[in-house]
Amino acid sequence: MRGVVLVFATATLLAIAQEAPPGSPDRPLIDPVLSKPPDKNAQMQMQQQQQTKKASYEAANTERRRQIADDSSKILELATELKKEVDKTDKDTLSINVIRKAEMIEKLAKGVREKMKLTAGGPS
Repeated sequence: MRGVVLVFATATLLAIAQEAPPGSPDRPLIDPVLSKPPDKNAQMQMQQQQQTKKASYEAANTERRRQIADDSSKILELATELKKEVDKTDKDTLSINVIRKAEMIEKLAKGVREKMKLTAGGPS
């Protein structure tokens, strides 16, 4: 029994001694253990996570599109009201209400632009 252990130990030491030193062209740069592809369970889990992210992104996009449509309708409504009020006033006088509506239109338009940027982008 001791002889078998001694032979095994000697063989192991010889294998270690003959192994290429770090940085040697004979030694692989990437550890084969680290470069193994994930097992099937891990692959399935990654696919499920990607599908969940995609579904979440699509739901968020759908909600943003709905908000853009609602805000665009509100902008149109406010712009129509603003036009009517401006037509009623004379050329030297603007009411506070006209200025507030113009500011509200500007705020909504900026919000629509930002939501459109978010909708146009996507997960990589």
